[in-house]
Amino acid sequence: MIRFLIPFVAVVLFLLEPEFALFSPIQWGEEILYLVPRFVILYLIFISIYYSRKRACLYGLFFGLLYDVFYIDIIGLYSFLYPLVCFVAGSSIRFIHQHLSVTTILSIFLVGLMEIVLYYFFSFINLTTIPLASFLSNRLLPTIIANLLFLSMLGWAFKYLINARVLQHTRDAS
Repeated sequence: MIRFLIPFVAVVLFLLEPEFALFSPIQWGEEILYLVPRFVILYLIFISIYYSRKRACLYGLFFGLLYDVFYIDIIGLYSFLYPLVCFVAGSSIRFIHQHLSVTTILSIFLVGLMEIVLYYFFSFINLTTIPLASFLSNRLLPTIIANLLFLSMLGWAFKYLINARVLQHTRDAS
């Protein structure tokens, strides 16, 4: 049962992202802040760290392609970035402790890095004209804070679910 729960959670998170994106932009005084939910990639990073880098990369390819098809007009951008982020996260476990707080910090760092890569890509093809300083203060920082709050609330649940799958996989192999 847990075997199907991990991809099911990813599908639910994929479907919830645009619903949470409806809360953006937010007017904060004189500034307009943009919050970009990155629930799926955060979940995939947890899968990559606590379960299987290979499986996370495959899920990343699948959900990246879905993201490309449904939400943007450039096929291949997220299909490349999601597995790459999962690969980097899974490769970094040799150098970091798998504690939840360390994993959360790494996840937020990787999402921030992915947002910066996306910004530079969209700037390169002239799809955005936002200055870098405005991007950093009005989009990147609010996105990082919003996704940090999301992980603070559900990171422990992700870890519990993935650890339950690892235990089930170990029992089935015995």
